[in-house]
Formats: sequence, C-alpha cells, structure tokens
Amino acid sequence: MSAQHRSARRSSLRALRHPNFALYFIGNLLSNCGTWFQNIALALLVYRLTSSSFWVGVVNFAQFIGVVVLAPWAGSAADRFNRRWLIIATQVGAAAVSTALSWVIAAKIGGLPVVLTLALLLGATTAFSTPALQAVLPSLVPREDLGGAVAMNSVTFNLARAVGPVGGAIVVARLGIPWAIGLNAISYLLFGAAMLVIRVDDQRERPRERARLRDSIRMLGQNGELAMLLVAVAAVSLTMDPVSTLTPAFATRFFHKPDTFAGLLIGAFGTGAVIGSVIPLHQNKRPGRRIALMLMVFSVAMILFGILPGMAPALIALVISGFGYLIGQTGATTQLQLEVSDDERGRVMALWSVAFLGTRPIAALIDGGLAALLGLRPATVILAIPSIVAAALVFRVHKRQIANAHRQ
Repeated sequence: MSAQHRSARRSSLRALRHPNFALYFIGNLLSNCGTWFQNIALALLVYRLTSSSFWVGVVNFAQFIGVVVLAPWAGSAADRFNRRWLIIATQVGAAAVSTALSWVIAAKIGGLPVVLTLALLLGATTAFSTPALQAVLPSLVPREDLGGAVAMNSVTFNLARAVGPVGGAIVVARLGIPWAIGLNAISYLLFGAAMLVIRVDDQRERPRERARLRDSIRMLGQNGELAMLLVAVAAVSLTMDPVSTLTPAFATRFFHKPDTFAGLLIGAFGTGAVIGSVIPLHQNKRPGRRIALMLMVFSVAMILFGILPGMAPALIALVISGFGYLIGQTGATTQLQLEVSDDERGRVMALWSVAFLGTRPIAALIDGGLAALLGLRPATVILAIPSIVAAALVFRVHKRQIANAHRQ
C-alpha cells in the first residue's frame, strides 16, 4: 500500500517521463502563455477604448461562443479524424488569425467591430482544437499515467495563467498591444511544430457512422456521475470569470494602479493554481469529497477577493482561489477522461469544452452586465454562487455512492 500511495503522489510528474507527452506539455505551455499575452492585451485594448467592463465581457464572449455553437462538429471531428493533424491545422489557423488581429490593431483599422470579428474567428479555431487536445492525451501516456497527464495538462494552462498575464502586461507596457498579440501567433506555430515531432498512435476505435453529439448527451443522461462532473466544470468556469473580465477595473478603481496591474492579479490566481498542482495529494477511489471541498475553497476565496478591501488581501484571496480551482477542476476532468471510451472521447471532451470554455461567453456577459448594474464587488460575489451549489451537489453524489457501496 505504501508503494501504491507514493505512486499516486508522483503520478503527475511521472507523466513528463514520456517524451511524447513532454513535448506536448512544452508546446502547450508556450501556446497557453501566448494566449494569455493576447487575452490581457485584448482586455486592456477594449477597456482603454470603452472604459467599460461590459465590453471587455463582450470580447470574451466573442472568443468563446464558437466553442458552444461548433461543439457538435468539433467533437465529431476529434473522433473521426486524426487528432494530431487536427491540432496542427487549428494551431496554424489560430496563428493566422492572431497575426491579422495584431496587424489591424497596429494599423488602427476598423476599431472594435474588426477586433470582435477576428475574436470570433479565433474562437472557431479554439472550438475545434480543444476536444482534440483533450482527447489525444490517452495516446501520449500509458493508462496508469493518464490522471497525471490530465493534471499536468491543467498545469500548462495555470502556469501560463501565472506567467502569461504578467509577461503580457509588461510587453503591452513596453512594446504595445500588437506585439503581445503577435507573440501569441508565434506561440501557436511553436505548438504546431511540437505536434509535428510527436508520434501519436492513430485512434484504435473510430465511429463507423457519423458521430452525433446528442448520443453523448444521452449517455451522460444515463450516467449521473459524469453529468455532475460536467456541471462542476461549468460552475468553475462561471465563478472564475471575474478574474479575466473585472480585474482591469479592480486595478484602476480600487487599487489605484495602472490597468496593466490586472496582469499581476490574474497572475496571483495562476500562482495559486501552480501551487495546487505541485502539492502531492493522495488519490483515492472516490475523489468526490476532495472535489467538493476544493470547489468550496475556490468559491469562498473568490467571495473574499470581491469583498475584502486592500491590495494585499485581494492577492492572497486570488492565490487561495487558484489553489482550490486547480485541484477541483483537475479532479473532475481526470474522472471524465478515465470513465469514457476512446471512440466517445472526442464528443465527451467537446461537452467538456462547452462546460469549461463555452460557458465563458455567458459568464463574461453576465459578469460584465452585473458589474455595470450593481458594481464590481457584488458581481464577483454573485458569480461565486454556481460553484457553491456545484460543491453541494458533488458532495451529495459522493455520499450517495458511499451509501450504495455499503449496501453492496
């Protein structure tokens, strides 16, 4: 039992021993850092143009609405086509859109409408890349290291969240917004190059008939645990939105700093997530209790960020919320990956992308609208409610599973 316990604690880092996953990890990390360069640059651009958190939310909506609209086709593509080449194609497409976005901003062409249009196009590439990126993980590592690979995949996003916004804010301050977005275009190409080197086994199981997303939804309707995990992922995405949408306004109105200080606030959240990824936690057979606990930590810390005065308490609250976010979201995603078959994985991961990314445009609009109507602090507190509810529901399912196990 001791050896098994140590293995569970080492599992995340063990995934990096596999060369294919190590290359994927590095490429994805660079790409995610570039994405945060662009996210903070666009947030600052729109806030400078409009002085409105609502319009920052609209840009976030434009970037992620494609994940919702295109989910049926994106999930089917990840199951029917070669996932490696699909990822490469989407990275090249995203690089082209980011290059165009950088150029129109530098040339001051079109203003906000053109920026929104290109953000929509970039969202389309995200819609098709995300299910393939998630579904390809089992072909990069042995099954016993899949949980670690999922956790380390989340680390790339959250390490980028810690480094990218700060780096992006520095680039914006010293070189300008077009440079930050141009660097993101380069990061997409670097990830595409990494995927060219990686050797991925072709999907062993592919749907003979055209895959339908509603079949996967029906499957989730028959599996309450998987459905609840997706609900938890969606709730996390809703509660996390103030970190992206409202931090420029928090920086200027409450902390009396330049709007680029938003990069440090977002980076504090990412730092907490990185801390959560490196602290070893025992992986038991029923992780529901831990997921529920971390969702509650995440929610309470976001509420504290919303209500506590002063810059230092806000930074500490963001670090704690990032910690709870990483462990809760990673736990839910790992369980999803372990429970589905390979021929369904793309479509289920499309549902995951709708839950995690597709809720962001809705959250951004709600968040920006609430901030405009009620203020920044009430909006942050209200957005924490979904994760509190999700924590209670996950814990309830966990208790039901324990009761059923005792009856058997």
